[in-house]
Amino acid sequence: MDFDWKYLVEVSPELMWATLVTIRLAVLSFLLALVVGLVMALASMSAFRPLRYGIWLLSESIRLTPLLVQLFFAFFVLPEAGIRLSAELTGVLVIGLHYGTYTAQVYIAGIQSVKRDQWEAASALSLPRHVTWFKIILPQAVRPMVPALGNYLIQLFKEMPLLSTITVFELLNTANLLASRSFRYFELLTFVGLVFFVLSYSASRIVQRLEVRQDRLG
Repeated sequence: MDFDWKYLVEVSPELMWATLVTIRLAVLSFLLALVVGLVMALASMSAFRPLRYGIWLLSESIRLTPLLVQLFFAFFVLPEAGIRLSAELTGVLVIGLHYGTYTAQVYIAGIQSVKRDQWEAASALSLPRHVTWFKIILPQAVRPMVPALGNYLIQLFKEMPLLSTITVFELLNTANLLASRSFRYFELLTFVGLVFFVLSYSASRIVQRLEVRQDRLG
């Protein structure tokens, strides 16, 4: 169980590159989840009943099936239907859509927390609907959303190793590949664990700072 620092230094360029890949894919997936969640939230609150029902059905179908199954389906089954995407793009789309269903619920809760008199004031002023949403309602709804969205960001970071199952060479997959050649699992997996700890801790600190900033502005 001797820890070989020299070996870890030798493979550090590959590990650092894989870490950057992991961060890039996680950030892109979370940004997509924020956009998808907002669209789904607004659609869920639409007066058009078929749209609300369709979004509910899609959301429940995604949230009630494992993310790993969704990744496998998108990467291995969709190509048989003629839909072929790269492994990284598949991962970003699937994870972004998956977490978008959860961020949608956060958006809905935040929007519903806005006091009714804000809606009534906007209506009394005959403000356009897009102005009411994006200038009045959503800015006030952000504050209660921050903690929940932050938790999903941290959870999303911890889901990234699942991408190794569809041949994405993120951090865990790269470490396993190196370990299969050198049999130095102790050093490599310790490094992977520490990196994910640092990423998750950094994300949690960012969320805490955002919460403090929102409290000051509020």
